[in-house]
Amino acid sequence: MALRHIVLLRFAPDTSAMERAGIETAFEALAAQIGGITAFEWGTDISPEGLSKGFTHAFLLTFNDVAARDAYLPHPAHQAFVARLKPHLADVLVLDYPV
Repeated sequence: MALRHIVLLRFAPDTSAMERAGIETAFEALAAQIGGITAFEWGTDISPEGLSKGFTHAFLLTFNDVAARDAYLPHPAHQAFVARLKPHLADVLVLDYPV
């Protein structure tokens, strides 16, 4: 059964637009670097509702199955990305659900 992995990011206020763009590119690159990811998409919040609680970026990854997600989490490429991301994060929210 496929698994969806949603990541919502709220960047620290001092994170530059250039650094955010680099993080976006690096996150997207994980789909080619790590097996088991069958789809990847992302975007920035444009909702007029004002309910984003400061989260500006949404990333949606689809994995073949739970095992693929479990292999992704400790994967060296993912861990390197997390290390790059952490200094720029104000908050993160992650949800997974089967499809």
